Amino acid sequence: MDWRQLLCGDRIRDYRTGKNAGDLRTEFEKDYHRIIGSASFRRLQDKTQVFPLDKSDFVRTRLTHSLEVSSLAKSLGQNISRKIIQEIGDKSFLESYQADVCDILQCAGLLHDIGNPPFGHFGETVIREWFQKNLCNFFYHGQSLESLLLPQMKSDFYNFEGNTQALRLVTKLHYLVDEHGMNLTKGLLGTIIKYPVSSLGINKNSGNIKDKKMGYFYAERDIFKDLQKSLGTAGARHPLAYVLEAADDIAYLTADIEDAFKKGCITFGQLVQELESCGKGEEENGEYFRITRALKERYEKAVERGVSQPEGHAVQNWVVRVQARLITYATESFAINYGQIMEGAYAHELLYGSLGERLAWALGDIAYRYAFVSRPILKLEIAAETIMEFLLEKLVDAVIYYDTGERMNDVQKKMIMLISDNYKAIYRIYSRDKDEIERLYLRLLLVTDFLCGMTDSYAKSLYQELNGMI
Repeated sequence: MDWRQLLCGDRIRDYRTGKNAGDLRTEFEKDYHRIIGSASFRRLQDKTQVFPLDKSDFVRTRLTHSLEVSSLAKSLGQNISRKIIQEIGDKSFLESYQADVCDILQCAGLLHDIGNPPFGHFGETVIREWFQKNLCNFFYHGQSLESLLLPQMKSDFYNFEGNTQALRLVTKLHYLVDEHGMNLTKGLLGTIIKYPVSSLGINKNSGNIKDKKMGYFYAERDIFKDLQKSLGTAGARHPLAYVLEAADDIAYLTADIEDAFKKGCITFGQLVQELESCGKGEEENGEYFRITRALKERYEKAVERGVSQPEGHAVQNWVVRVQARLITYATESFAINYGQIMEGAYAHELLYGSLGERLAWALGDIAYRYAFVSRPILKLEIAAETIMEFLLEKLVDAVIYYDTGERMNDVQKKMIMLISDNYKAIYRIYSRDKDEIERLYLRLLLVTDFLCGMTDSYAKSLYQELNGMI
């Protein structure tokens, strides 16, 4: 792969009819302003990171998480660019590319969760499982939807991903000017595709992380092909996708611990104990020893200074230290595996095989045991499932005969009226001249489009209103 192609500043719809002498921004800087000015980005402030419908102003939402990922991704971009220039010595990577890399990664961090449905990753699980269980129970002219849809169409719903929805959102659904969505640069779009395979290409046993999940829907197959051609990735991950993924991992691994502490899911003493347990048997200067010592030292200093809540102060400062360590490991890994990454042959996450891999695993394990399976989370997820399943049932029933000329009942018509006019406009544009089966598939995507555009609060209030809980 070649950096000149990978950092492609072209857009799917070229709007540049002439230079605006007053606008000195690069194309990637323009992307940044398009993203932060969008309603889709703003809605992330009311979407779950870990704790659904949480009323605390401290605990992270998808918006604050995305801002943190954006910042970490930019930092990684700076480090990695300097490594390429100063140590790896790749002459094809020009000095000017550093700014482009940082801008792309900063934007990609803002976008990486923009397609997620309400209620965090659990919302994705509900959508997948609902379609797996129910697609056979809905009928179109006497035939089940499961028997009518093409294999990839069905698989798109059975393997539904918020990351895949993000590509659909920014290339189509966000109606900025026309049906091309935000019309972002191809270099940025390539970066947010973590898994460059279709739903039929998923192979969790391949040993290659790019096959773990799907990266694009059947509906966006032409966009994906165009990006692959323009970027020269040829079925491989964009090198910056590894960096974005590492930034996301670093952000949530550390933030989940901090949020779990703030919510009282884990105490300071338990965190110290867990870290010490992980480090048993390692030499005195080992990674866990240093990390645990850093946490204790921050607590002791907070006590000496008379900080009112020394434990919370220590955890917050310690998180910054851990992030810095993981950034270093990810940077070194990118440099070590640079040849394979640029050949499209590197099959792992950046922290794989590094000193940071074990630390990352430990942080994820601690967060899972103390937060993700805590009673408040479990209860909220059960409630979220009830909300999502109800909405899916009503919406899928409504869209089956929408735009077909067939008779619909009053409830179905009213459900269709609730769906965003922008989403329906996009459906009409892209369903034009398509055959009957693809139009049916696009109507089902209209349901997931509407659901993924909802905030947690909106999904909850809509469920309550439709059930007469006013």
